[in-house]
Amino acid sequence: MELLTISEVASRLKINVNLVYKLIKAGHIKALKLGCLKVTSIEFERFLVEANGKDFSDLNNVTDYVSV
Repeated sequence: MELLTISEVASRLKINVNLVYKLIKAGHIKALKLGCLKVTSIEFERFLVEANGKDFSDLNNVTDYVSV
């Protein structure tokens, strides 16, 4: 298992660091505070699997992604 910084998570997801913090605050990603916030590689993989096919446009109302 590996610990990822918030910047590393953002880089791997190709999103802004602020959005990673919002995902954590909304409870979509679990983090631990060890100096600064970190995410385990296991949690990162879990998030990817569960987030597949979801629309995170509204973090308080995540829905299935529907292609238009």
